[in-house]
Amino acid sequence: MAASYKKLFKLLIDRDMKKKELAKKAGISIATITKMGKDGAVVSSDVLVKICTALNCTMDDIVEIVPDESK
Repeated sequence: MAASYKKLFKLLIDRDMKKKELAKKAGISIATITKMGKDGAVVSSDVLVKICTALNCTMDDIVEIVPDESK
């Protein structure tokens, strides 16, 4: 199983928010958000909580668990 953050990036598009704006608002690095764009990226729950707080959303709104494609 792997985490997919496609929902986060769709939410940013829907809210017309840039990754840089999210990084500043959430107090995380732009590198972390860029890393989340890669399939199977692992980020800490602290980062997810900061993003959810900044966007006033739940983890269900930004992350999805997907099965590994190699299986």
